[in-house]
Amino acid sequence: MSIATPIPTTAPGHGHEAEEEPKPYGFLAEFADSDTLVAATLKARAAGYSRMDTHTPYPVGESADAIGFPKSEMGVVMFIGGLTGACGGFLMQYWDNAYGYSLNIGGRPYLSWPSFIPITFEMMILTASLSGLFGLMALCGLPRLHHPLFNSKTFHRATRDRFFLSIEADDPKYDSEATKVFLATLAPLSIEEVFE
Repeated sequence: MSIATPIPTTAPGHGHEAEEEPKPYGFLAEFADSDTLVAATLKARAAGYSRMDTHTPYPVGESADAIGFPKSEMGVVMFIGGLTGACGGFLMQYWDNAYGYSLNIGGRPYLSWPSFIPITFEMMILTASLSGLFGLMALCGLPRLHHPLFNSKTFHRATRDRFFLSIEADDPKYDSEATKVFLATLAPLSIEEVFE
């Protein structure tokens, strides 16, 4: 005698499985002015936090220094792009004038480098600017259409009149309760846990 196994009435993948909890992005602390933000950032860095960022309505150079923001790689990216473009522009002209369509005009040599300078310069500017554009997009992780901080209730004021310090959950020192208690010691206007 065989016993038939019942067929499940709900198949997996049809919205009946348990909802997974949202993944935390980190904490967002709100401050009233830039001096308080910079002081809080220095304390957070001294406490050992390394995966953090500041968000301000206008550039605050001290906040980048407080974070320990590394020197930008953009100078190297644009230099290599410009050098590549200049060499490419020069070699393209040399190849065209000496081999591809060699014309001896006025008895000049095929490698008449003074006449190559304008195009070489323009190619250098073009490729340096393009490598700067695409290099910046790559280093910033763009295009990113939605950032987890946009889920915050107060973050929209970062473009108007508030200053924010965010500590990411990827930080090695991050602990949900300990980080919240630490941020409370910095006297922020508000503390919010942000989820992805």
